Amino acid sequence: MSELCELDAVELRRLIGLKKISPVELLESCLARIEAVNPTLNAVVATCVERAREEAQTAEDEVMQGDELGPLHGLPIGIKDLNATEGLRTTFGSLLYENNVPEQDERVVETIRDAGGIVLGKTNTPEFGAGANTRNRVYGATGNPFDPTLTCAGSSGGSAAALATDMMPLASGSDFGGSLRTPAGFCGVVGFRPSPGTVPSETKPIGLTPVSVQGPMGRNVADTALLLSAMIDEDPRDPFSRPMDPGLLMALETVDMSSMRLGYSEDLGCAPVDNAIRAVFRDRMAKLSPLFGLAEPCDPDLGPAHEVFEIIRGVNFIAAHKDRVANHRDKLGPNVVDNVDRALQYSAADVAWANVEQTKLYRRFLDLFDHIDVLVCPACSVSPFPHEEWSVSEINGEKMDTYMRWLAISYGITLTTHPVAVIPCGVDAKGLPFGIQIVGPVMGDRLVLEVAHSIERAVAGDKELARPLPDLTKLGS
Repeated sequence: MSELCELDAVELRRLIGLKKISPVELLESCLARIEAVNPTLNAVVATCVERAREEAQTAEDEVMQGDELGPLHGLPIGIKDLNATEGLRTTFGSLLYENNVPEQDERVVETIRDAGGIVLGKTNTPEFGAGANTRNRVYGATGNPFDPTLTCAGSSGGSAAALATDMMPLASGSDFGGSLRTPAGFCGVVGFRPSPGTVPSETKPIGLTPVSVQGPMGRNVADTALLLSAMIDEDPRDPFSRPMDPGLLMALETVDMSSMRLGYSEDLGCAPVDNAIRAVFRDRMAKLSPLFGLAEPCDPDLGPAHEVFEIIRGVNFIAAHKDRVANHRDKLGPNVVDNVDRALQYSAADVAWANVEQTKLYRRFLDLFDHIDVLVCPACSVSPFPHEEWSVSEINGEKMDTYMRWLAISYGITLTTHPVAVIPCGVDAKGLPFGIQIVGPVMGDRLVLEVAHSIERAVAGDKELARPLPDLTKLGS
């Protein structure tokens, strides 16, 4: 019989509402799983157990009293350590904030609590989210649930690893160049990068840019959509915030994929992708393509995406970290320092060029969806690698120009601003999780989620394509 912590979030919420299970019992099941496997993985790095227990008891009382219940009522939630949490240590993975305990919640955490979610603890992240390997000088590295010597990716790596091992049913993430999607791919869970403003953020140093977003993570698409429904809001402090799409508050439905047009690309026309990953992707497309009415290769024209991304990312790092690098270089990790140092070499002309080229790229990508309904590509360019390595240095013998280049398969989509989901799709040739990205038209968040949900359900009975599960016995020992 499954442990409570292993049940889907949607099912857990249903059972809580029916008084079939108690939020107290669920919390204790999650805590027991954390105690069993977290010492091996180091995914959950700060907890508020006593407060969580008090809130779980209150949640149980509210159920028994017949009170109105929120969509996340009684569900334990992991919060990425880039989000401020009231009374709970928030380090951003940096020695500069090693002892930081915020006095109030960030907006997204507040909405999760308002929806009935119980914050269980913080999940590990690289320093200030810089890089796709979850390791920092405060907490150390987080291991991959399928091999703890390998990375879980980043920067939402702690959330992905915790979800994969059922430490909690839901967790928050964020995404700039793939920070939510790459960990989902490496750990065999689901991540969703929504359209800018869908989940407002009041903390971005440069609010008038659409590249960084907050998003939900779960073990399946329906659970992920459930968390999204609690995270969305309207907030004028985020210039991209807009009236909520009521469709994102409703339960997902399956769509008729046989009437849809699928475009698929091994590399987005520009991303370095390991040949072994290309082979797995071809195999997956051979199996998934018959689900659609039309399926054909489709490489978008992303132009000079690598240079554009480096410049835009650099501008954001200068805004957020220039003073930190100037005053505390010795306390910062190599990724933050590298980004700021390189970014300071750009000129105003470079920045103007990048903004113009991103706009052209965006408009070309819009046109792509005149001919297809969704675009599918690999979630990651390589298999999980040792977490002792900061990043991937070469692919197929090609040296990566920057520590971010191996993430082009995800940051290429970032530049388009289109919504994208990552779902598990079996394992690769090394027996490690393999995932795909599903990209939809501009502002097509619900369509992306429903297509992802429909694919997930269509392959659920196929052991080769379904979500892989880690060996909990090995992790516990």
